[in-house]
Amino acid sequence: MTLTESFFAADTSQPVAELSVGDLLRAAAADAGDQLALIEVAPPGPSLTGADRTDRTWTYAELLQEAEGCARWLLQRYAPGERVVVWAPNVPEWIILQYGVALAGLVLVTANPGLRANELRYVLEQSQASGLFYASAFRGTDMAALAAEAVSGLPDLREQLCFTDWQRLVREAPAPATDLPAVSPGDPAQIQYTSGTTGFPKGALLHHRGLVNNANYYGLRGRLPDRGVFLSAMPLFHTGGCAMGVLGCAHRRATYVLLQLFEPGLMLAALDTHRPQAITGVPTMLLAMLEHPAFATTDVGSVRVALSGGASVPPALVRRVEKAYGCAFTTVFGQTELSPVVTQTSPDDTLEDKAETVGRPLWNVDVKVVHPTTGDVVPVGEQGEICARGYQAMLEYYRMPEQTAETVDPDGWVHTGDLATMDDRGYVRITGRLKDMIIRGGENIYPAELEQLLFTHPKVADVAVVGLPDETYGERVAAVVRAAAGEDPPTADELKALCRSSLAPHKTPAQWHVAQEWPLTGSGKVQKFKVREHVLDGTYAPLP
Repeated sequence: MTLTESFFAADTSQPVAELSVGDLLRAAAADAGDQLALIEVAPPGPSLTGADRTDRTWTYAELLQEAEGCARWLLQRYAPGERVVVWAPNVPEWIILQYGVALAGLVLVTANPGLRANELRYVLEQSQASGLFYASAFRGTDMAALAAEAVSGLPDLREQLCFTDWQRLVREAPAPATDLPAVSPGDPAQIQYTSGTTGFPKGALLHHRGLVNNANYYGLRGRLPDRGVFLSAMPLFHTGGCAMGVLGCAHRRATYVLLQLFEPGLMLAALDTHRPQAITGVPTMLLAMLEHPAFATTDVGSVRVALSGGASVPPALVRRVEKAYGCAFTTVFGQTELSPVVTQTSPDDTLEDKAETVGRPLWNVDVKVVHPTTGDVVPVGEQGEICARGYQAMLEYYRMPEQTAETVDPDGWVHTGDLATMDDRGYVRITGRLKDMIIRGGENIYPAELEQLLFTHPKVADVAVVGLPDETYGERVAAVVRAAAGEDPPTADELKALCRSSLAPHKTPAQWHVAQEWPLTGSGKVQKFKVREHVLDGTYAPLP
């Protein structure tokens, strides 16, 4: 089929399974009960959950047994449909709680462990949470003290449990002989708060059917091996961890190697020890691994596929990863509101498609590119906003009807806010964000185009392009670069010459700055609004 308009009708060749998250775990335990399901990897130090070790493992049968025990424990305290917040880094008990909540018919609310007290309070209050599960400390932060501050005076919150008490209060508690409720695939499963790259968070209410099927399709398109080993440091509070990772592995009956946090040396050591066939990380993670001194001595020969997404993946990074690992690359595009993956490249795609596009839509989703003003479908190759409709769309932004109506139109289309083009085969290229678009003197400038070009410079490890206020032109373009390991930063003149050789003159940044590190969300995305603030307040030094 050759498209003339940027509309890809849903491919229905794969079924939409009518399964809940709990059903998926039960199925995995039934036919692969002895298969290793979960391996814990943590930096040196005591367990964050009161366990006697930090290198524990679970088979699928053991994981189901603990999850069902957790579900029965929860049902002594909460009614199906109530919401509980989990605020902790990547510990195995997070996954046990995820499955336990699903089996009990509750709704899991995920919270970034980097939140401050006022941010956590917002999540607890906005979600009307009845319970909170939290870590006592992480990365030098006294989370217990922050939790105590956040929960003060919240009328809906009945109970808080610190994970250091998990072994005593949950795991070792006598399991009551309680029947678990029937949970429908269409029931709410999670509230995922948007990661805040542009500020105010909204809680996307996701259902079991969307999460379960999307995780399956992601694994099919990415060629994740059955009963293989999957290494990930993606945070569990993000769909990249708890949905694509945890549920994706359950579909493949694969082993999930869970890193407590992303640290490139720790991930490379886990790669050496556990010999994964698949690794995943947002672009900043993959870059950090490639630049780490231990990479040169790490045996990466087991890796068959590297998966990335969650942010723009520069073509040069795709080529660099495939060459360094000797593996195939697959890029995903999506957003939390869509459970989360919409399009994905296949490891079998051409190098050009893997480097230049985010692939074709996954199964059972309609995708179109529309004019941002008129809403009309644009011809192939023309830029517009990408929209998606299908089984995976969120139920709503929880308790935010106006914001829901702004994102999901009456025909069920989720408007992503991402700018893209679609070619005549249905392959999609992401070209920027509507809200990131810089308007200079009436000309539209898309940061993604500039970032992909500047990333090709050998002295540039990463780059962020933002718009700044300008009295004459409305906005002016600023670029902030991070120098490649072992390199001095490039000069502004070098980078200007690169831009002028490939782009129209008005797109060349007027300001050039250098950063040592980025302000990141918990899922590893660059927070553009903070980059903009740092440029304006002088945090980032100008390039010579």
